[in-house]
Amino acid sequence: MTIQVELIDGTICRVAPKGLELLLGYERVKRFRRNSCWVLVGRDPIRTTDDDPEYAGPERRFGP
Repeated sequence: MTIQVELIDGTICRVAPKGLELLLGYERVKRFRRNSCWVLVGRDPIRTTDDDPEYAGPERRFGP
């Protein structure tokens, strides 16, 4: 599966999900396409793989 991405220089390309994560980390992505619409980086909510320092609850993703 690939994801359509528009870079900050206007280039449109398709990348693997890991490639999108890397490009987001380097702040190279202007927007990317989800199933239903384009997601504008900096405006629309985006999941991250980093730990969220604002979340103070228990870790539940890895079992009991």
